[in-house]
Amino acid sequence: MNADLKVASLVAGMVAGADSIEDMALLRHGAMNRLFTGVRAPSTLGTFLRSFTFGHVRQLDAVASRLLINLAGQAPLLPGADELAYLDIDDTLRQTYGYAKQGAGRGYTGVKGLNALLAIVSTPGSAPVIAAARLRKGSTNSARGADRFVADALITARKAGATGTLVLRADSAYYGHDVIAAALRQQARFSISARHDKAVSKAISMIGEQAWTTIKYTNAIFDEAQQRWISDAQVAEIDYTAFTSRPKAQHIRGRLIVRRVKDMNPDHQSELFTAYRYQAVFTNSPLPMLAAEKAHRAHAIVEQVIADLKNGPLAHLPSGHFWANSAWLACAAIAFNLTRTAGTLASTFHAKATTGTIRAQLITVPARLARSARQLTLHLPVDWPWQNAWQQLATASHSPPLAA
Repeated sequence: MNADLKVASLVAGMVAGADSIEDMALLRHGAMNRLFTGVRAPSTLGTFLRSFTFGHVRQLDAVASRLLINLAGQAPLLPGADELAYLDIDDTLRQTYGYAKQGAGRGYTGVKGLNALLAIVSTPGSAPVIAAARLRKGSTNSARGADRFVADALITARKAGATGTLVLRADSAYYGHDVIAAALRQQARFSISARHDKAVSKAISMIGEQAWTTIKYTNAIFDEAQQRWISDAQVAEIDYTAFTSRPKAQHIRGRLIVRRVKDMNPDHQSELFTAYRYQAVFTNSPLPMLAAEKAHRAHAIVEQVIADLKNGPLAHLPSGHFWANSAWLACAAIAFNLTRTAGTLASTFHAKATTGTIRAQLITVPARLARSARQLTLHLPVDWPWQNAWQQLATASHSPPLAA
């Protein structure tokens, strides 16, 4: 079956910019066959993807996990992870068209498609890499199966070098006992937006007026609900025990870090008091209040990864078969991490650049191939602005691997 060659062909095509099965033909033009062997035709790769089952996809997920662990051992993907790292989870609905897509449905956005759940790991000084990815039916609830997914991603992150404080960050869709308990079982911290149920609202109402600290954002943020830019807010915290309707052994203690901003709707204001809008974060982060609140807002980094994937291999889910698309997503995660590693080895700039930038500047490079004395020589462009970065990448990738 030559699964290794076919998976490698899919990943190589995605790294080079392919976003559909037909695009895999870009690996077979010009002199590519003189540089690379074992490249399979698009039709062969399509047939291969359609042969996947649930078990095969889980095997491919395991390959992606081990590859990330090995890459982190050979390149500085997560500097400082031995002190502090973050695992961010979020899902996105990838729109599909027609009636031949298995598993397609309308989820919380009302858009028909398939649901992709992602977990990324990063440090304050690094760009993110994908620790786990899983495709689900389009009508799936965001938190469905998230506890097992979080456990797998945390194990991968630990093995990839995140041996220090590891904080799980997520939005309110994942505010539930099972997800937080899964993080605690892996000795990880959590920072999750809390839903405004009665218990959370009661805890917020108990915060004294003197407890609020005014903050101003360096960069204003856009509030979707109010459709305006917010540049200042107030923050306070209070001890909180969540999920008290469960048996006492399943109660989870932490603190609520609450941010409030003035409600600018004049209908909600009065002369007697100021109306506010509140956003609470349930966390056991060891960071001080303001640092923890700022760190939680950085959870938005996962949206950048989702946008990056949609600008690349996840522009389409190319097959009508659900497990074929699941395998495609796993290959996309592998391609993302490989591209991120290439950028890290190339230069400081490319270490945090998007995969599209890395692909445009270091991968899809016009070059002339020459053969002399049984050796192949690549003649690269003259006055090429990324020559040094490409040369550094070539040197690092062809040198002997670092000792484990």
